[in-house]
Amino acid sequence: MEDLKANSTFDIKKSLTKLDSFSDDEAKKALKKVRGKLSKLQEKLYAHGKYSVLICLQGMDTSGKDSLIREVFKEFNTSGIEVNSFKVPTELELKHDFLWRHYIVLPPRGKFGIFNRTHYENVLVTKVHPEYILGENIPNIEAVEDIDESFWDARYEQIRNFEEHLTNNGTVIFKFFLNLSKEEQKRRLVRRIEKEEKNWKFSSSDLKERKLWKQYQECYEKAIRETSTNNAPWHVIPADSKPVARYLVANTIYEKLATLDDIDEPELDAETKRNLLGYLKQLNEE
Repeated sequence: MEDLKANSTFDIKKSLTKLDSFSDDEAKKALKKVRGKLSKLQEKLYAHGKYSVLICLQGMDTSGKDSLIREVFKEFNTSGIEVNSFKVPTELELKHDFLWRHYIVLPPRGKFGIFNRTHYENVLVTKVHPEYILGENIPNIEAVEDIDESFWDARYEQIRNFEEHLTNNGTVIFKFFLNLSKEEQKRRLVRRIEKEEKNWKFSSSDLKERKLWKQYQECYEKAIRETSTNNAPWHVIPADSKPVARYLVANTIYEKLATLDDIDEPELDAETKRNLLGYLKQLNEE
């Protein structure tokens, strides 16, 4: 899936939000196959216990993050996966640096961790609403006017360093931007209002943030350009079709993890292995 990777020249206006060559039915069938292979690989990675996997999902409201998590990872052993959603920082979280609340819930070796919204909110939402930064109580930041371009450049560098540190210590990072068109977002918001069972998903704040679509697109483009690295690349996923987006994410994860040829299930110690038949006989004679 190399064509989904973004680099320092990423242009959000030229990136696809849908794939006409791939139908929803084809994507559903393909997902079912790769999902099974991915769950088997997860078991081996869990037993091996030397790699952790961090999956970062970003996208505009209604881009399908929640349902993607449900459908892509539904065959996983729940003991080997952890999901964290990051909303407005708590009072305690604001007393620490912006990466702290993400660091403390990183997946341990052998497990998959999913960040539903991620540390990138700190260069997306806060960049569109710089007044939020003031709540972090950072030295020398007393007003919005103090938050200049060098401030954001420093944050991009801190994120790159954070991710490099993780990958150097055995974490495989996947970063997915679910690229949704404005027209499709409108359709999904209308559906949330019109269908009573979907009403709970709707918030008037969605419409306020939608008015800032252009600013968010610019922030995503900049963040992806600045932080898509060899060790932690961004994958830009066409997200107007949920089935297609789910398959592309699942397949990207599987194809990368399948290249890790040093993942083996641990072998039994020699004595236990030598006595397996005796243990089996003991159980059968109970």
